[in-house]
Amino acid sequence: MVLCVMYHVRVESDFAAAHFLSGYRGNCEKLHGHNYRVRLWARGGSLDGSGMLADFTVLKGTLRKVCAALDHSNLNDNPVFENSPSAERIARYIFDQVVQSLPEMEAKLINAVEVYETPVTMARYERN
Repeated sequence: MVLCVMYHVRVESDFAAAHFLSGYRGNCEKLHGHNYRVRLWARGGSLDGSGMLADFTVLKGTLRKVCAALDHSNLNDNPVFENSPSAERIARYIFDQVVQSLPEMEAKLINAVEVYETPVTMARYERN
């Protein structure tokens, strides 16, 4: 039996923004806001010379920068969300932005982003 060792690390950030869901019938079709909590996950099977999978400082800094661009905005004004910025679309957007912003070595380790609209509601975008 071959045992596959996998390390996981996570960093968090947050932002506050408004949005509404086009085509949705219910309270969320009205303009409203959230204090979003975002969790960025990295995973890999080996550690670097310092005994780390990834540098928390690099991951946190990159995630914070991506979240800062969304902070105190109306997410419907961002064309990438197709005027319906669901938590799922926000998670995918943040994932893509983080991966594009990191050096290739770290970008390969990023495997998921979770976006919490509330403490009990979350969407996750995960790399296969």
